[in-house]
Parts: sequence; structure tokens; C-alpha cells
Amino acid sequence: MMTVTYPVKNGIYINMTNRCPCACSFCLRKNADGVYGSDSLWLEREPTVAEVCESLDAWDLTKYSEVVFCGYGEPTERLYDLLEVAAYIKSKCSIPIRINTNGLADLIWQEHTAPKLQGLIDTVSVSLNATNKEDYFQIVHPKFGIGSYDAMLAFTKECVQYVPHVVMTVVDVVTTPQEQAHCREICDSIGATLRVRPYES
Repeated sequence: MMTVTYPVKNGIYINMTNRCPCACSFCLRKNADGVYGSDSLWLEREPTVAEVCESLDAWDLTKYSEVVFCGYGEPTERLYDLLEVAAYIKSKCSIPIRINTNGLADLIWQEHTAPKLQGLIDTVSVSLNATNKEDYFQIVHPKFGIGSYDAMLAFTKECVQYVPHVVMTVVDVVTTPQEQAHCREICDSIGATLRVRPYES
């Protein structure tokens, strides 16, 4: 049976796809089939919107602090299905909804995607990972090439206009304190909040 939704700390996470345009050097998928004690997050196939909603209905969301689109893939690979699921959640309860993303949705879809999040997504957490496009390319290995870094920053900056909370993250073990300070300056210029997250092995 596929793991479509799973608990992590105080949240329910949604695993909608295993597709991702990146191959990050620190990706958790390289270490194990699941995280935080979950069953395997490798999908036999992508679940339908109806299947995702049915899986969510198995949880009492009033007992959790948020729903997070985050699994073994980039959630915005299924942006329109994601938005349909988010609308379903909003129709049932007021639990906050977060997307953990690499920020490359505009490149995936070849359009401005941030405006579509308005009213449905409460927090967008974007992986910043580096202070410049060259280091980013070496760490993230995006299939869209060296321009991916600037596209990610542009997406994040646009999200600030449409989403209440915008966070950018770096992983502690792949950034120095000096780089983290520079990343905080980048976030400040965009209007986002920096989070230095621990590497989960």
C-alpha cells in the first residue's frame, strides 16, 4: 500500500509525487526509503486527487498544527492537483497549509505560479541552499541549468505578494556560518524569513 499521507511531529505530510527536477547532494532520498519512521515514500504510481483527499480524511486534522505538501518529490510537479487538494482541505477546516518546495515551479510550468497560491497556501518554504548560482548549481544539480537559481529567487519574491508566510531554508551541514549570514541578507531583501535546518540523515 502506498504512503500518500503520513505524520511528522505535529503535521500531516502529503506525498503526491516522486518527480523532481533536482538531484540535491544532501537529498534524504539517497539515505532511506522513508523519513521520521514513515513507511516507504516511493510511490508505485501517483495518487489521484480523490485518493489524496481520501487519505487525508483518515486523519483527525484538528489534532495537528498544519498540513504540508512534502514527500519524496517536488510537490509543484503536480501544482494544479496540489491546489485542488488544498481547496478541499480549506473547505473542511482552517488548518494551515504549507508547501516545501525547491522554488522551480515557474520553470516546471513555464508560467508565473505564485499568484495561484493565494488564498490556498499559508506558508511556502523554499530551499535556498546557496548564496550564488554557481554554488547552487553544484549543490542542487537542477535540470533547468545555471539559471535555476535566479528563477528560484524570483518565484520566492513573487510568493511574498500572495502567501502570508514565506520561508527560505539552508541545510546546516552544507553551509558555513558566513554563508548563512549572506543567505539571511538575501532573505531580508526578498521579504522572506531564513531557517537554517538540521540535516536529517
